[in-house]
Amino acid sequence: MKNTRRGLWLTLLPMYLFTLVFVAGPLVYMVVLSFLQRDESWGVTANFTLQNYTQIFQPVYLQTFADSLGLALLSTALIVLVGYPFGYFMARLSARGKKRMMLALMIPFWTSSLIRLYGWIIIFRANGPLDQLLMGLHITSEPLRLLYTYPAVVVGMVYALVQFMIFAVYSSAEKMDWSLVEAARDLGASPFTAFCTVTLKMTLPGLLSGVILTFIPSMGLFFIADILGGNTVVLVGSLIEDQLVKAHNTPFAAALSVVLMLMTTAMIAFYRKVSDVKELEGLL
Repeated sequence: MKNTRRGLWLTLLPMYLFTLVFVAGPLVYMVVLSFLQRDESWGVTANFTLQNYTQIFQPVYLQTFADSLGLALLSTALIVLVGYPFGYFMARLSARGKKRMMLALMIPFWTSSLIRLYGWIIIFRANGPLDQLLMGLHITSEPLRLLYTYPAVVVGMVYALVQFMIFAVYSSAEKMDWSLVEAARDLGASPFTAFCTVTLKMTLPGLLSGVILTFIPSMGLFFIADILGGNTVVLVGSLIEDQLVKAHNTPFAAALSVVLMLMTTAMIAFYRKVSDVKELEGLL
């Protein structure tokens, strides 16, 4: 018995060490750093202060958080509109169709996300392929200014994160008992009623997981805003990068990171609470 417990501890020890060194350690360091004061020349001084957090309440920084939240909400809403039907109908395909579609969704991940985003620059630039197509169809009469705009950033967010929504909904819809939908239809429910009362409820865990997997990253994917938005869209991640690289104000950057982490933690806690309520309703 003792040998079994010792073997179990030896098996778990690498995981605990990894979590302590690479997860808990950096988080504690970031929190401690957020309460320190920036040195006038370089680095930080060991003086406790709340100035880094009070500075966040300045209108310019609050606006950055509001813009990041608005962009995350809009991107997530569009991702749901695109990803949920895609994942749902993907689960209805044959076994061969599922494999082909899965491969088609995985192929983009074999290429660097930066390279794929630079591809959107070619598409959105003036007189680019999109402009040529729109003018060829006589939809527009002159090139559009699409690059370095807010819609371009939204498209980049959706493109970068929609696969996570698709996979989350697909994994939930694939396990669904389709006979329940047929039973609802046999009892006189319309297709829309059957979808809302049966399909949506049974795929809700996957939908909520997809929302979390897309909403949280979209709050901090600053490189998408930098590449496709230029200086027109500033996210919290961009602000943190500026404080680290340009201003060299690491305590303030740490405070921004802590606030962003608390916001995402609140989202995860809300998701877990909603999931627990849905599981309880299912048991009842």
